[in-house]
Order: sequence, then structure tokens, then C-alpha cells
Amino acid sequence: MAIEVVTGDITRLEVDVVVNAANEYLQHGGGVAAAIARAGAPVVDAESEEWVRKHGPVGPGQSAVTGAGGMPARWVVHVVGPRYREGQDNEGLLRQAVDAALDRSAELDARSVALPAISAGVFGYPRAEATRVIAQAVKDWLERHPGQLERVLLVGYDESTAEDFRRGLES
Repeated sequence: MAIEVVTGDITRLEVDVVVNAANEYLQHGGGVAAAIARAGAPVVDAESEEWVRKHGPVGPGQSAVTGAGGMPARWVVHVVGPRYREGQDNEGLLRQAVDAALDRSAELDARSVALPAISAGVFGYPRAEATRVIAQAVKDWLERHPGQLERVLLVGYDESTAEDFRRGLES
């Protein structure tokens, strides 16, 4: 079982699951969500709309699964991280999103998962803090679930985000 930090485009990685930092309605309008929707077109958008029609909005601690369309991945697991706000348990909510993504990936019998910096974009979570929380949540999940996943990639779109993930793993 390995945690790796990589820099690059999450939509091009050869993994079983790509995790999407989504909004509650799976409307993939910006950031990593838009990139995933473009790369997985038209499957990701169509299956996202169908999921919301059937189940309603994706809540905290929940995940939605769609196919990956044209990406090398098999599935996209959509989770909703917190919109960063003073006075709420931002870290707890972000950990809940990471757990939901990894739980669902394990249910799919995935062996490899790629996670972006959930909530660190348009949701306003300070990137260094978000990457630390995500890295620690992944480590904690893997300790609680030995052997369920072989590889988890923490994906920084740019080198500075990847470096924040590296620092987060060390803390």
C-alpha cells in the first residue's frame, strides 16, 4: 500500500478511480470538476445528472459514482468537500469527504485512486491546510483499512500544490 504525490493532470492518470471535488448538484462548472467533465464527456455529465435525479444532492459524507468516459480511469467518485467558513468544522467535513471517496473506491474493488486538493479551489479552503488534512485523512484511512487499496495518488495540478501534499504527508 503506497501513497504517492504526483504533479499533473488528474484526468490523464491510469488509475481505477479519479476523485472529483464536486458540488452538491454535480454541476461541473469549474476547477478540477470542469476538467474531469471535459475529459469524461459526455458520460460524466450525463451520469451525474441521472445520479442527482435519482438520489438528490450529494451531502456531506456521501459519494456519487459515474463512469469515467474518455479518461483512462474506470470510475469517477464525486464527493463534496466543505466550503471553507470560520466557525464550522472544516477539517472534520474535509476528512468526511476523503473517507467517503476511499470507502466508495474500496466498495468498487478499486486498487488505485487519485485525489485532488478537495475544497482548495473555488470552495476557498486554504490550500496548505487542505492538503495537510487530505494527506493525513488518507494515511488514517489506509491504517484502518489495510490491504483494501494498493495505491493512492495525491495529485497537485501544479508543483506548489504537490509540494503542499508532500509537506502534509510529513506532518
